Amino acid sequence: MDFIFMLTHGDKTVSNCLEVFDEINGVGVSHIGFKDVGVDQDTLKILTRRIKDSGAISYLEVVSTTPEAIRESIKTATDIGIDRVLGGQDIESALAALSNSEATYYPFPGRPVGHPTRLGGSPEDIEADCARYRDAGCPGVDLLAYRANEANPLDLVKAARKGLGDGYLIVAGSIESPERITAIAEAGADAFTIGTAVFDNVFASGGNTIAYQCQEVLKVCGSAS
Repeated sequence: MDFIFMLTHGDKTVSNCLEVFDEINGVGVSHIGFKDVGVDQDTLKILTRRIKDSGAISYLEVVSTTPEAIRESIKTATDIGIDRVLGGQDIESALAALSNSEATYYPFPGRPVGHPTRLGGSPEDIEADCARYRDAGCPGVDLLAYRANEANPLDLVKAARKGLGDGYLIVAGSIESPERITAIAEAGADAFTIGTAVFDNVFASGGNTIAYQCQEVLKVCGSAS
């Protein structure tokens, strides 16, 4: 299981994201991301460069809610050199925008609404979306399983796994305990994102630093793989 540490709290990139990166650099986190809201583009560009210079994979998750804003967010991703773009659903537009970059695209299956985002859709909807996205050329998806308001989260993870085949399945949002990591691993997830739970020091007891929380998450990843 891959742990994608999101430098975010409450669905926004934290204002001190550069300092947080410095704190966790070297503890073993090899997937690091952030949202397209919360700090300015110049800061995100510096952050992306530091992530990539460290040898980690960089992620930008799109939380914009209008087609125009989503297109602008994806343009930001290409401008700052992101490795993987998460979110959104305009597959044709996103893939075209990313075609001249090295970034790959992992859209949201289902019906994401609002910010913070809630996810509508049945397991059948999720499976169909995942299959369609793979056919379109996406290497995987970003599934907001624990933001679901119409279905059991683990049923959605299993459905996504079925629809993706061997595609890369990321589960994002509200992964806040070792038990949830184990559950999504058993249901077929390849990776997950955590942000707020690390910043609030609620993932693991025994230490109240961001670096400590990240190390504890990584321990669970090892046992859940």
